[in-house]
Amino acid sequence: MKKKILLSLVFYCLAVPISFAQKASIIPVNLRFEYLENPMGIDEQFPRFSWTLEARDKKAFGQKQGAYRILVASKASLLDRGEADMWDSKWVNSDAMQQVVYQGKPLLSDRTYYWKVAVKDEDGKPSPWSKSAQWTTGLFEPGEWQAEWIGTDQLFDPKQKDCNIIDPWLRKTFELPRRPGRASLFVASVGFHEVYVNGKRIGEDVLAPAVSDHTKRARYVSYDITPALKKGKNVVAIWLGTSWSIHGPYVSDHRPNTPIVLAQAAIYAEKEPQADAKPIFSLATDASWKTHPSPNKLLGIWDSNRMGGELWNANQEMPEWNRLDGGDSAWKNVVVYKPELKLSAQQVEKNYLFDEIRPISIEERADGSFRVDMGVNFAGWTEVPIKGNPGDTIQFLYSEREQDDMTFGLHSAYIIGATGKGVFRNRFNYSSGRWITIKGLKEKPKLSAIHGWVVRTGIQSATQFACSDSLQQWIYDKVRWTFENLSLGGYIVDCPQRERLGYGGDAHATCETGMLNYHMGAFYTKWMEDWRDVSGTESIVGNMYDSTFARKKLMGGRILNNGILPHTAPTYMGGGGPAWGGIVVTLPWAMYQQQGDKRILEKNFELIKNWLAFLDSNTKEGLLQRFGGHWDFLGDWLWPGATAEGMNNDKPETLCLNNCYRVYNLRTAAKIADALGKEKEANQWEEQANVYSKVIHDRFFNKTDNSYADSSMANLAAALLADIMPKDLRPQVMERLEQEILLNRNGHIHVGITGGALLFKLLRENNRNDLIYSMTSQTDYPSWGYMKANGASTIWEMWEKDLPGHSLLHSSYLYPGAWYIDGIAGIKLDPKRPGYQHFVVSPPSALPALRWAEASFNSPAGLIEVKWKREERLALQVIVPPNCSATLRLKHEDDIDVEPYGNYIKKIGQQGGEVIYELQAGTYSF
Repeated sequence: MKKKILLSLVFYCLAVPISFAQKASIIPVNLRFEYLENPMGIDEQFPRFSWTLEARDKKAFGQKQGAYRILVASKASLLDRGEADMWDSKWVNSDAMQQVVYQGKPLLSDRTYYWKVAVKDEDGKPSPWSKSAQWTTGLFEPGEWQAEWIGTDQLFDPKQKDCNIIDPWLRKTFELPRRPGRASLFVASVGFHEVYVNGKRIGEDVLAPAVSDHTKRARYVSYDITPALKKGKNVVAIWLGTSWSIHGPYVSDHRPNTPIVLAQAAIYAEKEPQADAKPIFSLATDASWKTHPSPNKLLGIWDSNRMGGELWNANQEMPEWNRLDGGDSAWKNVVVYKPELKLSAQQVEKNYLFDEIRPISIEERADGSFRVDMGVNFAGWTEVPIKGNPGDTIQFLYSEREQDDMTFGLHSAYIIGATGKGVFRNRFNYSSGRWITIKGLKEKPKLSAIHGWVVRTGIQSATQFACSDSLQQWIYDKVRWTFENLSLGGYIVDCPQRERLGYGGDAHATCETGMLNYHMGAFYTKWMEDWRDVSGTESIVGNMYDSTFARKKLMGGRILNNGILPHTAPTYMGGGGPAWGGIVVTLPWAMYQQQGDKRILEKNFELIKNWLAFLDSNTKEGLLQRFGGHWDFLGDWLWPGATAEGMNNDKPETLCLNNCYRVYNLRTAAKIADALGKEKEANQWEEQANVYSKVIHDRFFNKTDNSYADSSMANLAAALLADIMPKDLRPQVMERLEQEILLNRNGHIHVGITGGALLFKLLRENNRNDLIYSMTSQTDYPSWGYMKANGASTIWEMWEKDLPGHSLLHSSYLYPGAWYIDGIAGIKLDPKRPGYQHFVVSPPSALPALRWAEASFNSPAGLIEVKWKREERLALQVIVPPNCSATLRLKHEDDIDVEPYGNYIKKIGQQGGEVIYELQAGTYSF
């Protein structure tokens, strides 16, 4: 009896340090694993854990993490008892709560692991354990894949007006000796897919998987099919959608030009099988699967301006196709293919339906058609009820412009079946626009029966922002809406209707807006993998299947393996210039600053080296020269009036901009090398940047007015951002930029996509909120206010609205989205301490219509809040999350009384008319 009591006391003592009884000041929350919440099918063998901290007492100050302890177990019951059979980190004296690397036993494929974390506070008191989180693993070794790639014998014929492939059904019937405890189905497809088990749709995601370079890679998605399986006969069915399987640049000798799928599942009796457990059944795609045409097919050929839509033929419907009672005796055998594709897990959020959209009106027109106004421009799915004569074809034409029935060739159709009624709804394609013209209906559809949804990657919002200036609020809201409509398939498309390409140049305009408003860690990690996949191949410009454009001599998508990069990833197509490939330097660095993620620098370091070496190989007498073909050396793009002036040119301003950007790449790469401890490369790249800066300055500097090349905003911003000029000239060049904005352009913006992204980044980093505010406050052409005045519900591709062939939903001008958070709200990262455990708060000086602003930002290190209001003087509220600190920078006239906060805030100096304070964790109200 005494022995039992003693053991109980021992266990109690072990438990007490992490019980509520200790009343630690902080609790770990928001557990993430490789940036994701409870993800499935992760094939990273050394994954990383992250969390933030919540203050137990919201009124307290100075909460810190002095240590952490992570437990990882193979069974939930073990973790519940505080046992860690996979990894117990023990107490680690550290304030780290981001990117903590797993260091336990080797992880097994196709298993579930459970984890939790506890921390010690500033006084050494342990917190309670966090809530448990979990992840499932994918397949770590290529040899574990036993499945075969399967599809149909129907191959794409590019000569057809519309795709000739009917989206196929595939199915397999099998028998289980008992109801299983665990069954994870891994599905990789070239083209989209949906999964069904015994007639039940598995998962709520759509347009799976994420887009990949299908000359090299296929990403697999993990599905838990356990609840849908039963003892006895079962059927697993997969529906394939053609989509990216026929994308021209993905045409390969080793892969058929048709949708294909590979899937397998090890089905276990136990929910948490032992390491050596054998499955009761192994399911895999092979020659025994059967296939049948579905009622759905792609309209268009998945190419620029020919993305089309979908045709649904209700006469081909088979409601029982995915059920046991359906039978497949009349189905054909599948074809087995052997593509050479690397399999990797989809470690990015899936695509889902968001933001249900209801139409605002239906117009019945003289020609018998109906015009539906959805009220907002969006990219996604629509649902419309159908009623008419059997065999009638109902057409749906989608348009961004009120005066046009159809833009960019986007259209779908529905052939009515024997019942005379049905419902059209997208499945493997999406439309983009505001208006739907419906032709062929005999009676007007009910407004309440028509629905729309945005389709996008499931990135979570990180930020809320509001301000007193109605125009600025409109711009912020529309930038976010546009960004969400472009977040499709794990990369940012330039436009969702015409091209759907992942332009590197456009990414400069979107990436920091994304990072300051959404949780983008997994998303950008995946996109950088895409850039590694396409590296070494030149860009493909034009339509792959049009002999007018196909694989021109210098634009043929040739594999060169010399460090060259195409202008889009993972999509290859499209034109660009050095700033397009250069995203492989700037995006990892921005991710590192935002997330403190050193691994993204390590994984992309060779890619960066190869890119810079490629630029070196095209350098003559210290200047980067035009390389590639006609569309491979673009400078700025789509500034006001650009189409009339001509953008793709060999004028000095293009050469100047691209050389300045190249130096900016070198200086950024030097910082990356320095962060990784690679002194040789850091010194080499910084030295190159200094040498090339002198050459650029000597060649392009205009002494008469302290400008560069054509004196444009783009070249002034690029030269300043790259530190081209001698230090003593920098103030004069900045003054010349101010003159260009306020005087020469009367407060308006006069740059395009790349030039504008560089300009806004420069002004944000130099706290020139006054200049950005001037450009974002205009209401006439060119400006965001001009878009608002012209009825825009999304941000346009060009500053001009009515030039034909250009998108009204585009990535071009989304760069203000970052400024609202780090400029107007004043929440800035500290470049010397990545990841926001230390950050800067710097409310802007008085701006005309801005009386107040507030933002809450779920940073990687915790929830940061800033609220400010200006009446007779500045009123300011700041929340610094636990385990964080902040530098507060205020103008002298905005100085504050710090006495109520004692040692938790201290004045640390003055600089350039500002008073500087250091704040510890807590809530402050000045």
